[in-house]
Amino acid sequence: MTQPYLPETQTRAQVDALSGAAVIDFGTNWCGHCQAAQPLVDRAFDAHPGLAHHKVEDGSGRALGRSFKVKLWPTLVFLRDGQEVARLVRPTDPAAIDAALAALEPAA
Repeated sequence: MTQPYLPETQTRAQVDALSGAAVIDFGTNWCGHCQAAQPLVDRAFDAHPGLAHHKVEDGSGRALGRSFKVKLWPTLVFLRDGQEVARLVRPTDPAAIDAALAALEPAA
């Protein structure tokens, strides 16, 4: 994995107050599904170097993941100004990741 999942450092209120586009990527470093999705996620984010990508270690009792109702890893939540605009669970299709990233673009 290029960037490890890190323990949560933000509260839901802080995430809801984010400005602009961001992605929260919930998972764990030992998760096989997370490891399998990582090359696809890395490739997609390489094309969007300025996009905030928060990799949050999730698990039982972790407040942030529970507030987003995360049940499977990895779960990518795509946010614009703190509001969810797309979600991918266990992504395996590069086109689906690209479409979710496109949903973050401001409306023209």
